[in-house]
Amino acid sequence: MKAAAARSIGGSTDAKDPARWTLGTTAAPLALVRDPLRVVLFILTVITISRVHQHYPVLEKLRPALLLVIASIGYAYLKPQYLTRTNVLRLWPMRLVAILGVLACCSAAFGISLGGSASFILGSYGKTLAYAFLLAVSIRHVRDLFTFVWAYVISCGILAFFSLFVFGIARSSGSYVARLNNLYTYDSNDLGVVMMVGFPLTLLLLGVSRGAKRWFLLVILIGISATMARSGSRGGFLGFVAVGAAALVLVNGVPASKRLLVLVAAFIALLIGAPPGYWQQMGTILSPKEDYNYTDVDGRKAVMERGIGYMKQYPAFGLGIDNFDRAECTISPKLSGLRLNGPMRCTPPHNSHLQAAAELGVPGLVIWVALLAGGIFGPLRLRRRLPKSWRRGTESERFIYGATAFFPVAMIGFVVTSFFVSFAWMDPVYVLAAFLTGLYVSARVQMQEEALGYAAASAPSRAPGWRVRQSAWRSYVLGQSHPAAE
Repeated sequence: MKAAAARSIGGSTDAKDPARWTLGTTAAPLALVRDPLRVVLFILTVITISRVHQHYPVLEKLRPALLLVIASIGYAYLKPQYLTRTNVLRLWPMRLVAILGVLACCSAAFGISLGGSASFILGSYGKTLAYAFLLAVSIRHVRDLFTFVWAYVISCGILAFFSLFVFGIARSSGSYVARLNNLYTYDSNDLGVVMMVGFPLTLLLLGVSRGAKRWFLLVILIGISATMARSGSRGGFLGFVAVGAAALVLVNGVPASKRLLVLVAAFIALLIGAPPGYWQQMGTILSPKEDYNYTDVDGRKAVMERGIGYMKQYPAFGLGIDNFDRAECTISPKLSGLRLNGPMRCTPPHNSHLQAAAELGVPGLVIWVALLAGGIFGPLRLRRRLPKSWRRGTESERFIYGATAFFPVAMIGFVVTSFFVSFAWMDPVYVLAAFLTGLYVSARVQMQEEALGYAAASAPSRAPGWRVRQSAWRSYVLGQSHPAAE
């Protein structure tokens, strides 16, 4: 009766009725949303994350990502009813992303190269921010969030297919393992970041999928695991371990036996996919002081020490976004020795957290850490405020409840793997911020739908203050403050 009342009140998705944009059937099965804006953003997500268009020269020349961004912005402008009515800047994830954008512009003005930073913002980072905000304002309810999570997972499936059947492997100097090489999308270390965000999202979809879709997701999960082996990335392997451990500890909506079974299957896929020398390469993690990264002037240890020095030298605004490698060739303390003893290398930071600190200064580091920490603890705090019945409720309720655990696992995957690559200004973390924003919106809308259904079913027996109590309950459950501020 409660579901029937919800259907009668808000089952329509008629775009002409603003009062009904976000209302839907609370007990209806989850399905992909197929209106023009969501379809365009779905394809844009697949292209942005998988970079599949780079495999086809003709398609790449058409610049599909740019065309899709223009199309989605144009359609959203003409049809604003397809956007969320929530001000996303009132929610902490996109507010922090906006602050990072402001700090990036300030860093360009006060950094070591205005032209270099400005070119990067206009040519790359600005597009990343625009894409993230497009995603955030396009998530009106759980079905939209479900749709975009599918887009990311399919992107990982495409990358896994190319890594297993298209890209070749070769042994590079200083490595024990033959690994993915000469990739034209990501390099083998970058691939770990994208995949270890996608791995928990795939597990999330597995929890609410049935039939052929579940088998399809299992194939993607196995493909991701095998891809991590072929990448030969030590950072990727640490991310794989961290994601598996976090999934076992943080997820409580799925029986532990099922979680363990899926993770064992993923590990077996990694074992089978591991090329010769893989485990010898992973074994070097236990002997960090014997690695060139510990001793070389351009190894990770030396680069990190210089990066901390840059932050101390430019504490307010940093070197300027995308200026780390430029600093390595202009103001680095290594230059005096290199001029006498060897060639000069403009080394990237090889660490996303160091990148944020050195290029945006202390304020940038604070906001960056707040975004990552909030992405882990914020959804877990939200989960404690959701009705426990959602763990075994409708597909929409189970998806929202599961997302409060798997989104933090995805953020943990990003935190660990991005420690070894320069990914602070790349898409994955900003897509996660948009998903987190969509999670808060979806939870609020789900509560509203159920409240309306309950109100319609029990209208004759309502007490005069029921609306006030419902509003207070939703405010408590879906508070918009940043978790660190509570």
